[in-house]
Amino acid sequence: MAATPSPSADIERTLLSFERLDRASPELWPEQIPGVSDFAPMKSPLGNTQDTESQPWEADLEQNDIDMLNELGSLTTANLMEKVKGLQNLAYQLGLEESREMTRGKFLNILVNGTKRK
Repeated sequence: MAATPSPSADIERTLLSFERLDRASPELWPEQIPGVSDFAPMKSPLGNTQDTESQPWEADLEQNDIDMLNELGSLTTANLMEKVKGLQNLAYQLGLEESREMTRGKFLNILVNGTKRK
C-alpha cells in the first residue's frame, strides 16, 4: 500500500516559494516629484535630520530666554493659566501707571510741542 502524504506535508509544499532573490530589487515607489523625498524628512516631527542647524527664531535667544521657555514648557495647564493671569494683571497695572504719568505730564505742560512753549 502506498503511503499517503500527511496534511502538514501538503501545507509545506504549498508554502514553498520558487522566487529567485539573486536579482536587484525594483524601485517600488519612484520619486514622482523631484525633491519630495528631501522635503518630507525635513518637515517630519519624528526625525529631523537638520538638528545641527539653528532655526531662525532661535537666533536672538539668550540663555535667560531659553531658561524661561524651559520653565514655561514644564508648567501644568493650571500653573500656566495662573502665570498668564499674573502677566495680564501686571500689564493692567503698568497701563494705569502710564495713564497717571501722562495725566501728570499734561498738567505740568511738558508734553506740548516745542514751538508753542515760550
